[in-house]
Amino acid sequence: MKKETAVTGLALFAMFFGAGNLIFPPYLGMESGYLWPLGLAFFVLIDVVLACLGIYALNAAGGGEVAFGRTIGKVPAVLLNTAAILCTGVLIAMPRTAATTYEMAVQPNFGDSIGLLPFSLLFFAVVLLLTIRESKVVDIIGKVLTPLLVLGIVALIVTGIVNPIGPIGQPVSQHVAQDGILAGYQAMDILCVIGYSIVLQDTLKSAGFTERRTTLHILTFASIIAGVLLTLIYGGLTYLGATSSQLFDVGVSQAALIVGITDELMGSTGVGILGVVVALACLTTAIGLIGSTAAYFQHLTHGRISYRAGVIICTVAGVLICNLGLDLIIGLASPVLTLVCPPFMTTMVLILFARRIRSNLTYQGAALGAFLASIPLTVNSAFGIWGFVEALPLFSYGFAWLPFAVVGGLLGALLGRRMQAHRPHHPRESA
Repeated sequence: MKKETAVTGLALFAMFFGAGNLIFPPYLGMESGYLWPLGLAFFVLIDVVLACLGIYALNAAGGGEVAFGRTIGKVPAVLLNTAAILCTGVLIAMPRTAATTYEMAVQPNFGDSIGLLPFSLLFFAVVLLLTIRESKVVDIIGKVLTPLLVLGIVALIVTGIVNPIGPIGQPVSQHVAQDGILAGYQAMDILCVIGYSIVLQDTLKSAGFTERRTTLHILTFASIIAGVLLTLIYGGLTYLGATSSQLFDVGVSQAALIVGITDELMGSTGVGILGVVVALACLTTAIGLIGSTAAYFQHLTHGRISYRAGVIICTVAGVLICNLGLDLIIGLASPVLTLVCPPFMTTMVLILFARRIRSNLTYQGAALGAFLASIPLTVNSAFGIWGFVEALPLFSYGFAWLPFAVVGGLLGALLGRRMQAHRPHHPRESA
């Protein structure tokens, strides 16, 4: 069982550690300056701790779809799950893989000789060919590339620790904690936990682990393994960004920053190798996201949208959105994720306490409170209006929605008790 736990932990790490996530920790470190441990702590809380806890909680409750459906209700669960799938497989994460590949692999090595449009057409043509039918090539590449990517990043981090790029300067951001939370949202691992929990559960069952207690034991320690590895990698990348704060201007893009750091530490050869590995890793990520999204909508529509039709729709969407450019995709993603992530996280955390929560109205009230609070926060973030939200408790820490989730959950619990008390009691008839 120890071997299976280690293998599952490494698999979970590989699922969460997407090549696109490389661009966020270094930029967070550059913005945070000597406060980089604070920014990292909030990034890890959102992207690593909550995601790993979610894997455990959802499997303990019987699986992702089942857990959400039993708590907030079937319709809200479908809406929330669909929003998460759209964010990861259509609107943000999937097209971002191509945009990231272009800025980290194509531009640094070929300049502007290859435009984003022709590259995106080629990228998604390959994705379409490898997704429309199941291919072992993708599995083989994925199993090889994740270790290579990790080795490359570890070598980069060690080099940056032994020979720092420069001294760590003052923070250039006034909201380091918020930046860490928003970077955690952007990484979007928190929205992937439903799909990942299903995959892990099925994998363990096929390996012969059918007892619930055994499965939870494996997943608990596998989540710890994945969480520790992710924290170490992200911590190293954030530190590299902090050491580069006096070398790069704050206006540099996330992708250009990690490329610049690599060039400073390893030269053009390192940039070329990193570009190739990131390109192939992003390709396999895009294939996985499109395939799972197409399968989800086929299941949701009971076959009205076929798997192939879903793949084609997602691929076309990827080409169109990718050509907005990486910076614009990240900018547009921020308000969307600020709206979707709080109710999703609230529900997932409450599922940890499913045995103590007696009424579904508790989940529903908490999720609704988080969602309603996220609306003005999103408007303020996107358009700079409704500045009154900045006076809310915990705003400076990026958790202004949390008190509303707590109040909503308490009101739901009280309403649930009241409804339970007024429910007619039917004593058993004596024999």
